[in-house]
Amino acid sequence: MSDDAADPLAVDDLVEYCRTQAGLLSGSVETMAAEADDLLDEIDAEMAEIRSRLEALPDEVPATETPSTADVPDAGEVDVAAIEELQAELEEKQLLVEAKQARMQAFQDLAADYTDLAEELAADVEDGQTALTRVIEFEADADAPAYFDERETMLETAAASAESPSE
Repeated sequence: MSDDAADPLAVDDLVEYCRTQAGLLSGSVETMAAEADDLLDEIDAEMAEIRSRLEALPDEVPATETPSTADVPDAGEVDVAAIEELQAELEEKQLLVEAKQARMQAFQDLAADYTDLAEELAADVEDGQTALTRVIEFEADADAPAYFDERETMLETAAASAESPSE
């Protein structure tokens, strides 16, 4: 590849860019996995709390004997209300875990796609401009900028350069 030295857009640089993006996505997955593990630990603790509260309830809840006590909940009803509140919090955390798992899968898929693109560029593309075009098209199709909060993608860089007037 004698043209690479003169080509400001070297295919190797774009291959490395794709591999870096895949690595960053994999790092994000590790972070999300740790967060999901923390949520799962909280869920386990709340499940244990619910179990212990349920076990502490009397087997039979006495019926209300007179109309005058109908508005005053007994201790069992208060515990049931607290248990129901814990259960609602638990369900919310379970939904968060499911959302994190779906997000992790999306990040893993995009990381794998970046890796595949890097391999394709290294094997099939000799021109830096062609490689750049493929990367930009890939990122547009995959909505890659949505996955990178702290880093600008090639697609965003190209869009910004297209919007800025040339001097």
